[in-house]
Amino acid sequence: MTARATRPIAETVASLMPRAKAELAELVAFPSVADPAQYPPSACEAAAAWVADALRAEDFQDVAVLDTPDGSQSVYGYLPGPEGAPTVLLYAHYDVQPPLDPAGWHTPPFELTERDGRWYGRGAADCKGGFIMHLLALRALKANGGVPVGVKVIVEGSEEQGTGGLERYAEAHPELLAADTIVIGDAGNFRVGLPTVTSCLRGMTTVRVRVDTLEGNLHSGLFGGAAPDALAALIRVLDSLRAEDGSTRVDGLAADGEWTGLRYPEDDFRKDARVLDGVGLIGDGVVGDRLWARPAVTVVGIDCPPVVGATPSVQSSARAQVSLRVPPGQDTAEATRLLTAHLEAHTPWGARVSVEPVGQGQPFQADTTSPAYTSMAAALAQAYPGQEMQVAGMGGSIPLCNTLAALYPQAEILLIGLSEPEAQIHAVNESVSPEELERMSVAEALFLAEYAAQA
Repeated sequence: MTARATRPIAETVASLMPRAKAELAELVAFPSVADPAQYPPSACEAAAAWVADALRAEDFQDVAVLDTPDGSQSVYGYLPGPEGAPTVLLYAHYDVQPPLDPAGWHTPPFELTERDGRWYGRGAADCKGGFIMHLLALRALKANGGVPVGVKVIVEGSEEQGTGGLERYAEAHPELLAADTIVIGDAGNFRVGLPTVTSCLRGMTTVRVRVDTLEGNLHSGLFGGAAPDALAALIRVLDSLRAEDGSTRVDGLAADGEWTGLRYPEDDFRKDARVLDGVGLIGDGVVGDRLWARPAVTVVGIDCPPVVGATPSVQSSARAQVSLRVPPGQDTAEATRLLTAHLEAHTPWGARVSVEPVGQGQPFQADTTSPAYTSMAAALAQAYPGQEMQVAGMGGSIPLCNTLAALYPQAEILLIGLSEPEAQIHAVNESVSPEELERMSVAEALFLAEYAAQA
């Protein structure tokens, strides 16, 4: 793709940015957390309807809101290409993480707000912005001669919950998402201005562990010291999941993988992760080992009495939700079995323990030597002058990737997106860089053109 050919695409995307901001604001306004215990399902349904309308407005055919087995809705559409052209599947998701502590946000989480050159709002980068990126790329191509490939779009409604609705739907309807190349718009750059494709994803399993010791809470003055405290037992079993240096330790699960790709200096990681002065990092090995090549356990929630209003009681029951990230080369189902066995084996005092699986997804490893990656490298070099495409891992999970790889073994799968360290996805004050949205949209448009030409 020559610089002369690149210019009209870049100029078109630049002219569309005000519209993109307005549309992202509309989409961010839906509190589309796919958990009915936290937000009403109507918010997700409204977001799905918005996505479907946006596809229809772009002349997509067969637009459908799909009811998937986990109760969520995914949105599908198809835009035919020239005869004989390859088909590219573009993926994003409209569901989001809950805002966590709304008081920690500088601006309302479901109101897109511009501040210091960034756009803030839950889902702005992960991954409502990814859907807007796809729209911008397609609009730029339509304005400059047309879209040169057939395009399928699938926008998932429960990716953040990991409950597998779209995975099961795709397995039951394998023809629906068949494509020559798949672009997952839910990853991102190693940092702002450094074009990056993601070569691997850790899988994830989530379980809820409950410990019971008494028929009911007891007065800690009368019974404390002999009555088994369920909360203390839970703390013990959760602590068993880490070695002294903080490394993840699950009996029988290997934790010695090594990362050989892009290096992540510890000082850069400390800054990106906002680690407090004097606090050490956990684990051993280089940062890439810990983030991309080894399992990582996180206690993501605990049910126990809050400090305010606490009474002097020995707790009869306590519960926690535990997330385990699983690196490529390990099987998530086996990791779940080992995690369950570990929790059961390390529960003290004969306390009753139950472990309930919540959701899981397999890790993913891409083939970065494929022709589609060559086309993406050329496109990113044009969209980011003076920069070459970097290849990095991502510690997060996109369970659908392995399902697609299994269903369509001949398809090439690329992972790009708008996340980068400043985006703070899943945390308070999530944001997207409009410059990254613009450049990545240009890159995706150029990729589709380059890929069509090579095909």
